[in-house]
Amino acid sequence: MKKIFSFLFSLFFLTAPALYAQGKTDIAVLGKNKGAVSSLSVNGKTLVDAQRTAKKLGGSVELFSASKQVKIAFPGMYAILSAPLDEVIINAQTIKLPTEVVASGGKIYVPVQFFMLSQVQKALDRQITFEKNTLIVEKNYQLAYVGKDQKQNYDRIRFSRKGDISFQTDEKNKHTLVVDFPNVIVKRNTNQRLKDDFIRSFSLVQRGKNAQLKVILGKKAEKWEMLEEKGELVLAVAQGAIPAVQTMKPSEISSTEEDVEELDLTPSDELVPSVIGEENQAPAPATPPQPTPVIKPAPGPVISDGSPVLKGPRKMRIVIDPGHGGKDPGAVRRGSNREKAINLAVAKHLYDYLKKQDFEVKMTRTDDTFVTLAGRSKMANEYKADLFVSVHTNAAKRSAANGFEVYFRSDKATDTEAAEVAAFENEALQYEETHYNFVDMLLQSLAKNEYMNESSKVAGHVRNYVYKEPGIGIAVRQNNSIRQANFYVLKGVQAPAILVEMGYISSPKDRARLNNKSAQKRMALGIGKGIVSYAKAEGWIKK
Repeated sequence: MKKIFSFLFSLFFLTAPALYAQGKTDIAVLGKNKGAVSSLSVNGKTLVDAQRTAKKLGGSVELFSASKQVKIAFPGMYAILSAPLDEVIINAQTIKLPTEVVASGGKIYVPVQFFMLSQVQKALDRQITFEKNTLIVEKNYQLAYVGKDQKQNYDRIRFSRKGDISFQTDEKNKHTLVVDFPNVIVKRNTNQRLKDDFIRSFSLVQRGKNAQLKVILGKKAEKWEMLEEKGELVLAVAQGAIPAVQTMKPSEISSTEEDVEELDLTPSDELVPSVIGEENQAPAPATPPQPTPVIKPAPGPVISDGSPVLKGPRKMRIVIDPGHGGKDPGAVRRGSNREKAINLAVAKHLYDYLKKQDFEVKMTRTDDTFVTLAGRSKMANEYKADLFVSVHTNAAKRSAANGFEVYFRSDKATDTEAAEVAAFENEALQYEETHYNFVDMLLQSLAKNEYMNESSKVAGHVRNYVYKEPGIGIAVRQNNSIRQANFYVLKGVQAPAILVEMGYISSPKDRARLNNKSAQKRMALGIGKGIVSYAKAEGWIKK
């Protein structure tokens, strides 16, 4: 009889209808939506399905329906919860809960605050909070993006911080500002386009144990500062004087849900509410108006050699890269026609023209020497180039292929022919004795190229002026002469970068013009005029 009674009692427990208001509670782990679990509302308190919730957080669970108990294990801890008790036993220690555990419909429901206990957070090495009916699991972060402030004469981006955070600023070139935070964990990788004249876009990302803020500056960005204020860091960018930082009310801080425009984000970068509060928490008393705080500026920006960063207008720095060289001949036709020689001849003319236009110019090679592809981009970065121009001569299996083309880097080629051109130019890797870290190469290829838009602008200016320049004698087709492909030499360059294919050495007509000294000078002049046009459009030189 007792066995029958026990069986009926257990059956009733497993099949009894819910006696409470039922619903769903979302689970978000590191910004990724892990779905919803069943939940109950009891006297204004939220209880969640213990078994499903613990499994979504990576725990192991044992459910004992007859005794209305659940055992949850996380690394280094175990917990036993029993209905209808308002307590939990964690590693043999009893801890009070805000409300009773509930057994209903074959499930054990526990107060959501159980998963927010310090013992659970420590076991998972995570920060766990609850807001807007979402259980939020985050890294134990020190830095998080909280909002932006775009005004007529400046832009600001704001970051909350926990504890003391050190940082170092580095102005890579006119377009790029990098702020490194050693031993700092970010709440979540964040990418935004502001599309403004002061800040065009920025990204805050985790790089191993360190965090890095990369900012692409707009054409009016002349001055910037990293400022500190009451637990927040503020990057301010302006054309003139940097505005004083003032305390923003919560309503003025833009929600990350509303403000972030996603740029190729992985699922872990999806946004969930970032302001944490306990359920049914009483509102904080109103804060009286505060006087404008005194701003303590961060350490002054320095570049890698320790010298101060220039913040005012300066000359545009251009790196010219004559493709191939030394043991790498490039494309070859009829023995003496070698691409490396043609590239160098035109590059020297281009160098002379740009120097006369008062640019700062550097060449990756000035004679018939071999330079690795990675070495070329490294040279541009060390020079802090604002533009990288790689000069090449094309080749194809079909002698009918001809014409001038200009490329900018993209992981996806414009078409099959563009992909073949990139594959040919990338073959220079075979001449390099360096052992390449192909994992690093893969990560670079997956990275978002924030200079893609600027590079496409340069390509457009160059194409147009080569088309206009008389005496070249090589076709420039307006409908398909600007193309995209995955060139290794352009990958690591931290500036707008283009690769010019001046013509086809495999075409008898193009080959004759490419070996003509007058046509070489005209080609360099057309490319140079396009660069000047781009520099004027972007405010480097007066129109």
